[in-house]
Amino acid sequence: MTYADIYNSWKSDPEAFWMQAAEAIDWVEKPSRALFDENAPFYEWFKDARVNTCYNAVDRHVLAGRGDQTAIIHDSPVTHTKHTISYRELQTRVASLAGALRARGVGKGDRVIIYMPMVPEALEAMLACARLGAIHSVVFGGFAAHELAVRIDDATPKAIIAASCGIEPNRVIHYKPLLDGAIEQAGHKPDFCVIFQREQEVATLTEGRDYDWHAFQAGVTPAECVPVEGDHPVYILYTSGTTGQPKGVVRPTAGNLVALNWTMKNVYGVDPGDVYWAASDVGWVVGHSYICYGPLIHGNTTVVFEGKPVGTPDAGTFWRMIEEYRIKALFTAPTAFRAIKREDPTGELVRKYDTSSLKTLFLAGERADPDTITWAQDQLGVPVIDHWWQTETGWAIAANPVGIEQLPVKLGSPSVPMPGYDVHILDEGGHEMPAGDLGAITIKLPLPPGTLSTLWHAGDRYLKSYLTTFPGYYETGDAGFKDEDGYLYIMARTDDVINVAGHRLSTGAMEEVLANHPDVAECAVIGVADALKGQMPLGFLCLNAGCEKNHAEVVRETVAMVRETIGPVAAFKLAVVVERLPKTRSGKILRGTMAKIADGQDFKMPATIDDPAILDEIRAALATLGYPGQPG
Repeated sequence: MTYADIYNSWKSDPEAFWMQAAEAIDWVEKPSRALFDENAPFYEWFKDARVNTCYNAVDRHVLAGRGDQTAIIHDSPVTHTKHTISYRELQTRVASLAGALRARGVGKGDRVIIYMPMVPEALEAMLACARLGAIHSVVFGGFAAHELAVRIDDATPKAIIAASCGIEPNRVIHYKPLLDGAIEQAGHKPDFCVIFQREQEVATLTEGRDYDWHAFQAGVTPAECVPVEGDHPVYILYTSGTTGQPKGVVRPTAGNLVALNWTMKNVYGVDPGDVYWAASDVGWVVGHSYICYGPLIHGNTTVVFEGKPVGTPDAGTFWRMIEEYRIKALFTAPTAFRAIKREDPTGELVRKYDTSSLKTLFLAGERADPDTITWAQDQLGVPVIDHWWQTETGWAIAANPVGIEQLPVKLGSPSVPMPGYDVHILDEGGHEMPAGDLGAITIKLPLPPGTLSTLWHAGDRYLKSYLTTFPGYYETGDAGFKDEDGYLYIMARTDDVINVAGHRLSTGAMEEVLANHPDVAECAVIGVADALKGQMPLGFLCLNAGCEKNHAEVVRETVAMVRETIGPVAAFKLAVVVERLPKTRSGKILRGTMAKIADGQDFKMPATIDDPAILDEIRAALATLGYPGQPG
C-alpha cells in the first residue's frame, strides 16, 4: 500500500484504523473501541482497556523467546565504558527496582521524578515506574535547582530517583547538590530519594531520606506488572511555557503504546531485532518516545549514548557507533550534524568507517537547513529525512514514512502529515490559507493516540494554550504553509519559545531571570539565528537610572544568573545594554522586529511603533556584538 492509501484509510475510518494498530499490543483487557469523545475536547483513546507499558516493552519479548536479544546498548565515550543488556537481564533489573519502590510505598498513580544522565539505569527507572503504574516525570540532568524545584512542586512526587553526577567531556556535573538545593527550595518534599552512585563521584547521602541504588534493592521481592486503565498517565513531561511556568504534558498509557509501536515500522522503517539509535537525551520527549519506549515496545535494540557528536573524541564518533553496532536507523537533531560538518567539512572521518548498515538518517527538533541535509546525504549516501513533531504530540505530525513508501524528499520540508493528523493552515480569523501562503499550523481535533490528553492539574491551561485560538483545532504554535503536493513547511514559532540545539526554551522565562538583577529596569530576550545551534538567545538590558556599574559587569552577572536558574542548556551568553526598547504605543515590545534586525532580514516598519529612531539604537547595539549578518 502507498502512503496515500494508508492516510486515506485512516481518514475514511479512523476508528477501524486505530483498532487495527492496537492489535499489535498485548492487552490485559482489550479496548471495546478506540476513541472516547464523551468529554470532548478532552479526547481519550482506548480508555476502557487494561494494559501495562513495561510488560509490552520488556516481559512479552522474554516470553516470546527473545530474552537473549540485546535490549540496550550503552556506549559512553566520556567514561570509556560500553556494555549491553539483554531483554531477560532488563526484565530482572526492572522488576527488582520496581519491587524496591513498591516496598517503600510507591504504587499506581504516585509520581516519581527521575533526574539522571544517559545511563541504562535511567531507562530502568522509567520502566520500573511504568511496571507499578506509577507516573514518572524525567527532568533533564542539565537543569538547575530552581527548575527542578518548580517541577517537584507541580508533580508532588513520592520519590525522586537521581544519579550522583553527570559526565561532560571536560567536567563532572554534580547532581546531588542540585537535587538537595531543589528539595530545599520546593514546598513539597519527597518521602525518599534513590541515588545511583557513579564511580566518577560518590555523593553524600542524607540519612533517613536517601538510599543507595543497590542497597535499596537488596533482598526485595521483584514486582509484577500492574495493569492500568488505557487513559492512565504513563508519564508527565514538562515543556517550556511562554509565561516561564512549565507545562506538564500528560501522556496516557494505551495511546502511547499503540502510536509508538506503529511508528517504528511505518515512520522509521525498522523491524524487531534491528538496532535503532536516537541520539538524544532521556530528559527530552525524543528520549521518552525513541530511546526508551518506542524501540523496546517494538522489540528493537536501543542505544543509550553518553557523549557528543564532536569531542568524544572527535567528529567520527557517530560513524564509529554505526559501524560497531550495525545501526540501521539514526535519529538526531540538525545541530549535531552542523557540529560534525564544522569539524570535518570534507567528510574525511566518514570514510574511515563502514556505515553500510545505516539505511536512513532522521532529523528533528528544529528546522533542518538544506545545507546540512545535502551534506549528510552526500557523505552517507542514504536518505536524510526531516520530520516534525512536538513534546505535546509525542510522535511525528509530519514525516516521510519510509516504512510505507519513501516519498520524494523536498529540502526544507518535513514532508507530509501522518495518519491521525489532519493538518490545516489557518489565518488569524480561522480561514484556510491557499497553498504556498503562510499561516498558523493547526490540527483538526481529535488529536491521534499517543498525543497529550491534558496538562497536569491544569485542564483550563490546556484549553487556553492549545484549543481556544482556533475552536475545533489544536494550535501548534508554529507558522508555515503547505505546497501544492500537500508537503508541509515549518517556518517559525508563533510565540516566544525559541529553539536552541533542538531544545525548546522560553525567552519569557529568561526575561524573568534578567529582570531580577538589581540594576536591570527592563529587558527583552529574542532568538537570533546561529549557524551551529539553530538559534541562540540574546538579551537586551535597560539599566536603572543612576546605575554606575560597568556594563560588561552587568552582562556577566546576568549571564551567570540565567545559567544558575535555568541551566547551561539555555546557552545564554549574549546580552547587550541599551537605553530603551522598541515598543508599540500600547507598550508591547517588538521582539520580532529586533530579531529580524539581528538576523539581517528585511522588515516592515511596524505601524504601531512608538519611536522609529529606537530601531537605529538597537541596530548600533547589535553591531557591537557582530550583528546583523550572523550566518544562519
